[in-house]
Amino acid sequence: MKMSRQFPLNALRVFEAVARLGSFTKAGEELGMTQTAVSYQVKLLEENVGEPLFLRLPRQISLTETGERLAPQVTEAFEMLQLAMAEARGETEVTLQITCLATFASQWLARKLGNFQLANPNIAVRLSTSDALLDLGREAVDVGIRSGTGEWPGLRADKLMDVYFTPMLSPALADSVGGIHEPADLLKLRIFDLTDPWWHQWLEAAGVPIPSLEKRSPSYYGAQAFEAAAAVAGQGVAILTPDFYPEELASGKLIRPFELQCTDGRGYWLAYPESRRNVPKIKAFRNWILEEMNVAGPSSS
Repeated sequence: MKMSRQFPLNALRVFEAVARLGSFTKAGEELGMTQTAVSYQVKLLEENVGEPLFLRLPRQISLTETGERLAPQVTEAFEMLQLAMAEARGETEVTLQITCLATFASQWLARKLGNFQLANPNIAVRLSTSDALLDLGREAVDVGIRSGTGEWPGLRADKLMDVYFTPMLSPALADSVGGIHEPADLLKLRIFDLTDPWWHQWLEAAGVPIPSLEKRSPSYYGAQAFEAAAAVAGQGVAILTPDFYPEELASGKLIRPFELQCTDGRGYWLAYPESRRNVPKIKAFRNWILEEMNVAGPSSS
């Protein structure tokens, strides 16, 4: 049988790994093959297609236009095959790996994930929190929830919410200085986090001359959620996203003394590799979270 009439399943498997990992060497390590064997399989596939699938540059490779079109379809096909095999073996559960920023995870996602699993009982969820910008194309992660402008090479991103911020504190702390009547009164209190550009942006918008905040003892908690907890405890003033703290505001644990809120143009986004946009578990999660955001809004819990 001629090569053109054959279905090059093994070559496609190798191609998918190379396209995903961006490396012949790494693909070989993952598949237990030599780099020579990987190159041979890719060459066979290119002969079958009739066009190059990779641009081979010094110390790097990149997909050609044909390769870019083929890669997501091959990835989706192998995901479907894996699902079919799992179902044939009676393993109906698949795992969705999510990486998420700590604040979004604790203040929104963790409260909602149960609804996703009820709607998708065959998908098990593994959630990890990290502020690191993981390479979603190469890490063992399916989707990431990131803060930014939504522009990450090789990734598709769907906006979940815009981010606004304003100072918030406990009523008791406000009373300790006779109340917060004007923005400058906030400077009488301990502030988290002095290195946060949000503070400078908000104070400037409020018309407060920015003092030399750097001379104060810095307090850094690593995540907005931790600063919010410290603010509830009356330890200082935090600049927070009100959409994440509706219960604390409604109960009076936190107050926002001024209606003024600012944005730096960033938002929260659901990001995933462009090549895996049609993978069933990713599509299911994407559809669910966008619907939740649209119906419930970020402030609902």
